[in-house]
Amino acid sequence: MTNESNGRKKGKIIVVSAPSGCGKSTIINSILDSGQPELRFSVSATNRRPRPGEVDGVHYHFLTTEQFRDAIAEHKFIEWEEVYPGRFYGTLKSEIERIVDKGGNVILDIDCKGGINVKELYGDRALTIFFLPPSIEELRRRLIDRGTDAPDVIEERVGKAKFEISFADSFDCRVVNDNLDKAIDHTRELITDFIDKD
Repeated sequence: MTNESNGRKKGKIIVVSAPSGCGKSTIINSILDSGQPELRFSVSATNRRPRPGEVDGVHYHFLTTEQFRDAIAEHKFIEWEEVYPGRFYGTLKSEIERIVDKGGNVILDIDCKGGINVKELYGDRALTIFFLPPSIEELRRRLIDRGTDAPDVIEERVGKAKFEISFADSFDCRVVNDNLDKAIDHTRELITDFIDKD
């Protein structure tokens, strides 16, 4: 798979999804920090205002609401979501192509529906990985142990997790995070094997 303009092999796309509390960010950050394999995070777009210290194009692509809605209408996103009323987040096709056309491998941390959409769009160029908790009870315990959410919010997250887990079989690979080190090693192996495959 080459880019005809420079003869360079195109990069690949890794998609990770998981319910809140499954350790996805910890697993992915560990792999990114190690540099093995070499991956680039895609920069998401949003219509929220930058927070202090945030840089456009580094932390997010900051768009106005009108720009975001125009990009939706023009099919410029591979996935997007209205996370809260009037608050949009999404992944621009141009961001993915910018990285893979230069031979870089890109990793997307997106919701399960977005992950399925990416797979449909890119086919064999994309690997989708879904992280699962050992059980719903363990997920509830982890969310309680975080100490950041009220009981009703935790139950809302658990309910959402049950819904998200129903999509797990639509992903190429599933990783149960019952042991963090093993989950990191397993994920790294899945990604490396996929990148190395022609």
